[in-house]
Amino acid sequence: MLGFCNATKVVLHLRQNLSVWGVRARNINIGGGVGGEIPDQKRLQYALQHIHGIGRSKAHHIVCELGVENKYVRDLSKRELYSLRELLSKYLIGNDLKKCVERDVGRLVGIQCYRGIRHVDGLPCRGQRTHTNARTRKSRPTWRGTR
Repeated sequence: MLGFCNATKVVLHLRQNLSVWGVRARNINIGGGVGGEIPDQKRLQYALQHIHGIGRSKAHHIVCELGVENKYVRDLSKRELYSLRELLSKYLIGNDLKKCVERDVGRLVGIQCYRGIRHVDGLPCRGQRTHTNARTRKSRPTWRGTR
């Protein structure tokens, strides 16, 4: 039986070299409390968009602020990766962003304001009409219970 240390090494190796039908998926772990991985076969500006909370404009801003050209992630040096981690630690992204949004919605639900009630009911809360639209927010899966 494999020891705990050997098992984690095997899992990490499999995670980094995952192959599905001949497609090789390799990721670089950003780490440093930032959370998330970015694919190394894409250019930096597009790979950053795989992190929750980073879109096109913020990714472009990050690449410009780093002062590196938009090269492939696998070609980044360790110094560039370190500066990327330092720069990303200034932003609210990943799991921290998800927790913040969840906390904000929970606050709205707790004070029972209009937006909080609409979140609980699963309806749009920004004034959209629901008579003919809002099919995505109004439809509920059957496993949740009856309407």
